[in-house]
Amino acid sequence: MGTLVCFHAHPDDEAIATGGTMARAAKEGHTVVLVVATGGEHGEVPGDLAPGETLADRRRRETEASCAELGVHHVEWLGYRDSGMTGWEQNDHDGAFVGAPVDEAAERLAGILRRYRADVLTVYDWHGNYGHPDHIMVHRVGHRAAEFAGVAHVFEATMNRDNMRRLQQHAREAGLVDPENDWDPDGPADDGNPMGLLETELTHRVDVFDFVDVKRRAIQCHRSQITDAGWFAKMPDEAFRMAFGAEWFRKAGDPGPLRDGWLF
Repeated sequence: MGTLVCFHAHPDDEAIATGGTMARAAKEGHTVVLVVATGGEHGEVPGDLAPGETLADRRRRETEASCAELGVHHVEWLGYRDSGMTGWEQNDHDGAFVGAPVDEAAERLAGILRRYRADVLTVYDWHGNYGHPDHIMVHRVGHRAAEFAGVAHVFEATMNRDNMRRLQQHAREAGLVDPENDWDPDGPADDGNPMGLLETELTHRVDVFDFVDVKRRAIQCHRSQITDAGWFAKMPDEAFRMAFGAEWFRKAGDPGPLRDGWLF
């Protein structure tokens, strides 16, 4: 059995992006470690924070609950602050992840990779899936940390834009899309690029159909993030399984093509 380390930017990213993969790896007997770069300080603030409780406090507990659902063995926090979205003033705050020297942050992560003897590391694609500054830093820092720690197998968790386009068209044909709020998978995301990658850029389709219910429960643990968690909670079961029965990766150094595969 091996050790899978999933490196994510904020609390809830783990459940949304790699929840099925983490649950599958744990079920198969692998050691699963989650590393979260920031505390998610600039997420949605719920109205029921207790006196003295911060959003980061709440999101840490939600992450622990999510990891319990997924079967994650260890949770590590890299200690940086949420940088906010592109162009926010928080990008320049002290401790913001986006402002950290890459090698410094990578050495923090590399120490964790060495401690757990990581066999596989997941990060994000080159533009952080949708352009969020912290997600782009996960890509840069993760790859550098893998070099430092000698982790040979690095997978970039991403979204299959061609599949999103097919699912969106299916939803339109089924009358499930409000024409006034239609979403274009090929439209610009936070950095001006479309979300995810094309199928021609991917290497691995990971089957997690048997773990979609676990993934959904993990997402729902992040109750403070009403927009994300609430949207996923409202999806019909069939639609959720169609959208999340597979997770998509590009393995660093692998020329492809896309095929059904596994990280171990």
